[in-house]
Amino acid sequence: MSRHPAQFWEPVAENKVRCKLCRFHCLIAAGRRGRCGVRENHDGRLFSLVYGQSIAENVDPIEKKPLYHFLPGSKSLSIATVGCNFRCLHCQNYQISQWPHERSDIPGTALSPQEVVRHAEKSGSASIAYTYTEPTIFFEYAFDTAKIARAAGIRNVFVTNGYTTTEALEAIAPYLDAANVDLKGFSNHAYQEVTGASLDGVLDCLRDYRRLGIWLEVTTLVIPGHNDGEEELGQIAAFIAQELGRDVPWHISAFYPTYKMLDRQPTPVKTLRLARDLGHQAGLEYVYMGNVSDPGAGDTICPGCGNTVIRRQRLQFLEAKLTGNRCDFCKHEIAGIELGGAHDDRS
Repeated sequence: MSRHPAQFWEPVAENKVRCKLCRFHCLIAAGRRGRCGVRENHDGRLFSLVYGQSIAENVDPIEKKPLYHFLPGSKSLSIATVGCNFRCLHCQNYQISQWPHERSDIPGTALSPQEVVRHAEKSGSASIAYTYTEPTIFFEYAFDTAKIARAAGIRNVFVTNGYTTTEALEAIAPYLDAANVDLKGFSNHAYQEVTGASLDGVLDCLRDYRRLGIWLEVTTLVIPGHNDGEEELGQIAAFIAQELGRDVPWHISAFYPTYKMLDRQPTPVKTLRLARDLGHQAGLEYVYMGNVSDPGAGDTICPGCGNTVIRRQRLQFLEAKLTGNRCDFCKHEIAGIELGGAHDDRS
């Protein structure tokens, strides 16, 4: 098993270390691993066990992240390693995210940061997305890749649970262009029950993303009987609008039973419609419904005139009525980074 020196930790008495990469701040004894299962204390020093060990590599539409206001219509090379610091009962990628908790080995295909960037260039990808599991736990790998990608003119994207420490996020911020952060509910009970994390930590991380100027979009998976109440959905919408910004897109996605959460029913479309209405009532300018085929669920509507400026179908970009970032109908500026800049290269 390969080891790569980890960042963001400090030595503690009795050969223990304190990991400072994510907000769990694991205290790790010698020979043991942190909550993520991929950071190990070896003789009083912390190491990453997944550096350069890719478990997944695919070329996806950027809309699949989902990011709707960041280079829409472009391709993104998506990579991951095994491991995660959350234990989500409904994880769609549990086979790889929870691997280190269920097996002793650390699988992966050797793929250096330089090779990742070459693959992105060869595939015509405008960005590299660190996704599928949690990019925080393979921070050193993502950080080195992101620096090389930026030098090559390729953007970098995190798809994340939003539990990175301020110190670590500030370190990668100069190379990180966009992020989609999961906001899984709006109560500590909801977070503890399903993920083992705290709501406050996620909210603070979201504030950090916004403060650091990284383009931000937020996703909430709406789970029946868990976080689908009108009050809680309204609280999420209000937090985004009031503390992150009315122009921050909110993706509300339908839940389907999976992993350890097989006792819940799929999310009714009417619940997503309710959440969308609550988002608009809170003042959010861009609210999207995911995982459903409702007409217009993924379209971008101009806040200025109400016309459709980007049409999508099932995570696929179809067409835009934009000149640069401005609506073709009323010239209102649509929030985003280089919106409309990648429409000529779709597949």
